[in-house]
Amino acid sequence: MSSEYAVFLGLDVGKGEHHATALDPAGRRRYDKPLPNDETRLRASPGSPSTARCWSSLISPPPSARCRSRWRVPVVVRWPTCPVSRCAGWPTCTPGEGKTDARDAYVIADAARTLPHTLRRVDAGDEALAELEVLVGFDDDLAGEATRITNRIRGLLTQIHPALERVLGPRLHHPAVLELLSRHGGPQGLRAAGRRRLLAIARKNAPRMGERLIAEVFAALDTQTVTVPGTHAAQTVLPRLAEALRSVLDQRTQIAAEVERILDAHPLAQVLTSMPGIGVRTAARILLEVGDGSGFSDRRSPGRPPPAWPR
Repeated sequence: MSSEYAVFLGLDVGKGEHHATALDPAGRRRYDKPLPNDETRLRASPGSPSTARCWSSLISPPPSARCRSRWRVPVVVRWPTCPVSRCAGWPTCTPGEGKTDARDAYVIADAARTLPHTLRRVDAGDEALAELEVLVGFDDDLAGEATRITNRIRGLLTQIHPALERVLGPRLHHPAVLELLSRHGGPQGLRAAGRRRLLAIARKNAPRMGERLIAEVFAALDTQTVTVPGTHAAQTVLPRLAEALRSVLDQRTQIAAEVERILDAHPLAQVLTSMPGIGVRTAARILLEVGDGSGFSDRRSPGRPPPAWPR
């Protein structure tokens, strides 16, 4: 248990209002009220202890900034939602079975008081990490959308022409394949376009593998002479899916450039990206999840005993 702070403030963040619970080092409640999610009303709310360790299950820049500006909180730390839920389920941690904002706020404050080794500090002045969090979150959404569209295209190709899917499916993110699909759609459109026109497209977007790609495409087309029901509809849908996938991939490229620009200003970015296998997106994720590593006193988590190795 830490006695460095006089009050431990647990803040459960909500959309309409937050709930704050403040405990002293002995575990007695000093504050237990809902707080408005509005800066003007929050500043007008009753005062709270001026020294607190503020925890949040989903802490975001506005609540953490208000913690600092309203109550002069010296340290703002973060606790993810999963540990809050697990701790709330411990019978020895807090009684009761129903989940409420007040209960979660109490769990956060009590854990801050009794489990200091799980603290993760949030740097209020690090605007670069706040921007990275927004960009990386959007990139995660784009990655999920790209996966969904890719699976849809491969599913359609498998349904109407399995041999063609085996050629194009693994290369769907390549500009040449997307250009072929967006211009000529499925097997009927590709065959109707002819070898010469497809070669021109492939050589422009894939100079080294263009000829091999078109040869494999026509070899796949020759393996099937039956027109499967749904082929005509797929011929209409595939170009639109290819355009949507290309748009998503272009957005991911732009986001990666923005992330790289922000990372260039961070002192740890060059160290992270110099490691084998760590690119821009992975480096950004490490900075967001781990930070600068100052929360770890050594190779073990701070406050945790060394592992008991078998003898």
